Amino acid sequence: MERPRQKTTRDLKRSNRIRLLHTLYFDGPLTRRDLAPDTGLSTASISNATSELLAEGVLREAGKLESDGGRPQILLEVDPGHAYVVGVDVGETHVRVELLDLKLGEQASAQYALEPGRHDPATVIEHIVSGVRAVLDSSDRTPVLGVGVGMPGIVEYGPDAVVHAKTFGWDEVPLGRMLAERLAPLPVHVDNGAMTMGQAELWFGAGRGADNAVIALVGSGVGSCIVADGRLYRGSASSAGEWGHTTVEVAGRRCRCGCRGCLEAYVGAEGVLERYLAAGGAVELPEADEESALERLLDSDSETARAVVEETVEYLGAGLADLLNLFNPELIVVSGWAGLMLAHRRMDDIVASAGAYSLRQPFQTARIVPGRLGPDAVAKGAATLVIERFLGRADLRPRRGLGQADSRMISSGSKITEAGSSDGSSIRSSSRRTISAAMPSSGCRTVVIVGRLVHDGALSSKPTTATSPGTSRPWSTSAWTAPWAIRSLAAKTASISGWSASRPFMARSPLP
Repeated sequence: MERPRQKTTRDLKRSNRIRLLHTLYFDGPLTRRDLAPDTGLSTASISNATSELLAEGVLREAGKLESDGGRPQILLEVDPGHAYVVGVDVGETHVRVELLDLKLGEQASAQYALEPGRHDPATVIEHIVSGVRAVLDSSDRTPVLGVGVGMPGIVEYGPDAVVHAKTFGWDEVPLGRMLAERLAPLPVHVDNGAMTMGQAELWFGAGRGADNAVIALVGSGVGSCIVADGRLYRGSASSAGEWGHTTVEVAGRRCRCGCRGCLEAYVGAEGVLERYLAAGGAVELPEADEESALERLLDSDSETARAVVEETVEYLGAGLADLLNLFNPELIVVSGWAGLMLAHRRMDDIVASAGAYSLRQPFQTARIVPGRLGPDAVAKGAATLVIERFLGRADLRPRRGLGQADSRMISSGSKITEAGSSDGSSIRSSSRRTISAAMPSSGCRTVVIVGRLVHDGALSSKPTTATSPGTSRPWSTSAWTAPWAIRSLAAKTASISGWSASRPFMARSPLP
């Protein structure tokens, strides 16, 4: 039996860098002092690693935290402009290529239409290569780390990234190898589009912090990304998540996959438009633009259009109910360009339909929300395939919600004095007495947490007055309060740590 290799000093340094990068990427900006409890590293290790990363330009200083005494603490964060990545969304109707910074800020883009029936590998590859070259011209000599591609169909996990896409007429197309030959020396990573979209929503969107979730993609076709215990679930042969090809009607409509009664044939944009035309729809729909056609159908007042839309909402709700009953997720995110069109118009009806077709317990313990990253979430998610390699490992995900100490501050419901700017440039607490009472942590860390939560919309504030402990002298404060979704997490954490979550919170709509 081969003995395990002993870790060297180089291995240890690399491990420290990975831990720091992961923490600063998802939770930054943070001070060096904050990094110690978050990473478990020693002060010396943090100092050495951050000094190297600053010298390399991977990290940057993001402002200072002024304290009541002593020197200001320097905030550190991953520099989004240190390098760029390319994300590619290969859809049914288009190929979209985006040049993005490390925090998925778009720098340039190119888009090419795909004509019906023109999805052969040569055409798709040519569009991808042309788009990558076009956006690289805008990189301004900033290093580009690689290219990520989100594809319809089943993508075998491996260096060749073999694609099986029946709707494209593809069978065992080694897209990863073919693109690598054309785009060398840039590394190329390929995955299923629903998977890439799901990872983007988990990192930066509506799914952030969820351990058990389903991100549902509804576009021309239908798919999903299943998240179990914080990880993407791929199945034994990388085909998990083909939700669009679950049967909703025995011997029903013919699906593009060749089977009958698939969910995709009823809620995918192509299927919705076909059902409308088969029902004798009279509204003129643009043939060449599927997105415009669906939008016009959804907004039509004709009786036929309304009937098709109502049926679509019911089928989508029933499909979501299957996900609730099978996986018992805490969260379902409805995304994809067609899914977002439906969700923005009929979200309440979709949720009601899901409740009507699902078991009571899994429905009541889950939230169903629209995606937050928009219709180009697949391209942004494809870029995360490159970023996760840059950060050093492929099992990256944000920490679940707030840390235990962070949640104490919220669950106590205490009034926290005005924290000032939340943009990371200069944040100062006007008083630390109530902060200390609310949360046993450093004043600097508390202010960073409050500022970040307000910036993300997780906390709200309103001017108020409070009485100084031990005196009758009031002072001006801002009362920071959490919406119900954050309070639920805080209460759960508080029940473990012994903190009370009984104080009232200001009523506010749920997180988007």
